[in-house]
Amino acid sequence: MAFNKAVRRQKIRHRIRRKIEGTSESPRLAVFRSNKEIYAQVIDDINGKTIVAASSRDKELKKAKGNKTEIAKTVGKTVGEKAKKAGVEKVTFDRSGYLYHGRVKALAEAAREAGLKF
Repeated sequence: MAFNKAVRRQKIRHRIRRKIEGTSESPRLAVFRSNKEIYAQVIDDINGKTIVAASSRDKELKKAKGNKTEIAKTVGKTVGEKAKKAGVEKVTFDRSGYLYHGRVKALAEAAREAGLKF
């Protein structure tokens, strides 16, 4: 079996997902980071529904200028505001096997500033 970054991240991701679950009271804030873009979803795993989502590919965020970390902050702020509008106060953060550093950290802190608690 080839041990590369992707396999390592998937192992970490599965280990995290065994421990956390999004409920209707505290849905899961899942982050996916590609080389160019960043995506965030607030998910209720029990009902299998995505409550809100935001990404750097959204029409209103496509115009955002700056480096990838600054765009991640904008995505975090947007997902936080959408979640508050949908009535979500508290979430469980799912970093999806990524280190809590850089873009993932910027997104999480911006979501906290927008009013989400985790």
